[in-house]
Amino acid sequence: MALTNSQYDSIIRIYDYERMNNKRILDERREYVYSHVNGFKELDEAIIDASVESARKRIAGNADPFDDLHEKIDSYKKQKAELLRNAGMSEDYLDPIYTCPDCKDTGYIDGSKCHCFIKRETDILYDRSNIRDFIKNNNFSLLTYEYHSGESLEQLKNAVSRLKDLIDNFENDKKSFLLYGTVGTGKSFLSGCVAKELIEKGYNCIYYSSVSLFETIAKGTFHPENGDRADLYNLYDYLYNCDLLIVDDLGTENINSFVASKLFALLNERIIRQKSTIISTNLSLEQIRDIYSDRIFSRIVNSFEIIKLTGDDIRIRKTIAQRK
Repeated sequence: MALTNSQYDSIIRIYDYERMNNKRILDERREYVYSHVNGFKELDEAIIDASVESARKRIAGNADPFDDLHEKIDSYKKQKAELLRNAGMSEDYLDPIYTCPDCKDTGYIDGSKCHCFIKRETDILYDRSNIRDFIKNNNFSLLTYEYHSGESLEQLKNAVSRLKDLIDNFENDKKSFLLYGTVGTGKSFLSGCVAKELIEKGYNCIYYSSVSLFETIAKGTFHPENGDRADLYNLYDYLYNCDLLIVDDLGTENINSFVASKLFALLNERIIRQKSTIISTNLSLEQIRDIYSDRIFSRIVNSFEIIKLTGDDIRIRKTIAQRK
């Protein structure tokens, strides 16, 4: 599921702490400068006095854009910058401190969640969907062609090439992929490889096994008493808008009309929003068409790049090799 209210509140508390901590650091810097840089505090006070006087004139209708108060303030600021430089400090030493300069530690920009807020939300979702463990055991550093030969080797090399191309060009070309074929040929592994690379580039990637995905949607739909309705809304928001959604082992879920309708909606929304999706399945293309529906099959074959992986079960071959 998406974030609960308590998890959302915990993120807000992090921003509150960061603002207080950064203010404390700035206050300590200002106290240091006041006590070690002669004349700096007086210039600060002079700027305040001049600013107040300028405001009074504006309120009284006597403001003049060419008033010498503006010249005084500019002069005071230049003197302050010079004092800081002479003391071996940068001119911005007393500028406001922000952990995230983009949202100024509020978490929002023009009413929308900042990338830093989304990153924190996604971190929680990663933990809850086990994607950290998933990419730990599924990444390109562990890629080997040792257990492949012939046609399966060529298929794997082709898949790696096409998925690396997705990673390299993700900013401008968010393709979607269907990885299908026989059991144990590396489909989930390759999905994890892509997720790890994109996460390291700062993209939001969500992983769900097909079973857990549709169970989560069903619980939020049919048992709202177990959570806030907002949780289900937030879940759909993430599923529709995350940069990469991985649906692993499609076909292992309990397939019914509810699942089929939600799968269609999910695929359709992500296609419309031009979001990248990777689906892995042991089903054949014919089985996908027969088990789900023509319209789901049509969405996949027309909007996804299709990669077939066949051959022996790599996990079995590894186990046999390790016993020798």
